[in-house]
Amino acid sequence: MTREERLLAAMVNAVDTLVDDFDLIDFLHQLCDRCNELLNVTAVGIMLTDPDGTLQLIAATDEHTRLLELFALQTDQGPCVECHRSGTAHLNISLISPAQTAAFPRFAARARQAGFVTTHALPMRLRQQTVGALNLFDAREQSLSDSDTHIAQALADVATIAILQHRTIVHANIERAQLKAALSSRVVIEQAKGILAERWDTDLDTAFDALRQHARKHQLQLTGMCRQFIDGSLDTSAIQRPEPPS
Repeated sequence: MTREERLLAAMVNAVDTLVDDFDLIDFLHQLCDRCNELLNVTAVGIMLTDPDGTLQLIAATDEHTRLLELFALQTDQGPCVECHRSGTAHLNISLISPAQTAAFPRFAARARQAGFVTTHALPMRLRQQTVGALNLFDAREQSLSDSDTHIAQALADVATIAILQHRTIVHANIERAQLKAALSSRVVIEQAKGILAERWDTDLDTAFDALRQHARKHQLQLTGMCRQFIDGSLDTSAIQRPEPPS
């Protein structure tokens, strides 16, 4: 498979985020592997922001890189952290250059201990939204060519689109589940209202007020209490009629 074919395969793989059983972690580990293959770098790490906006390590090609990226998060320094903050790429950083690593000396020292001498960080960004950063490490002193830089950013961009699409689907599924639960709860409450109204020979509003007052008085969840009322596990004699308005 040619380099272009492998790049196309990586792009096509991102489209799979549209399916329900999409595995985000597996996708990002595959992205790490693609970067290794296409860019001929030693190691790759990916950081993403969580729902609170905090940067988290999600994938890495090996344990040494994972620990290095965790160290970057713990010390809040390194090209990947700065790349996420600025939303701009930090390329061709020599980890053995005091001048180029002045902003993150502790990270640079730890990276050198792991065997890396060059690093690159590219933003995972769509328009004004930055969701994370892609970090490339190399055990050799070599720069990314313009072609490699374009490929690396293309991979980061397509991964960003996949991640945002996945988050949209997850959010939509949560909303659907919440709506389904709300509708189910509404049916249970309506059933309980109807049973109580018939038992008391009163209107539905009076029955509903009685159910709500009982739930509040005993600190019960309304839907759960109504289920107990329907299945007979609740002592219904304790439910009191609301006082009629004077």
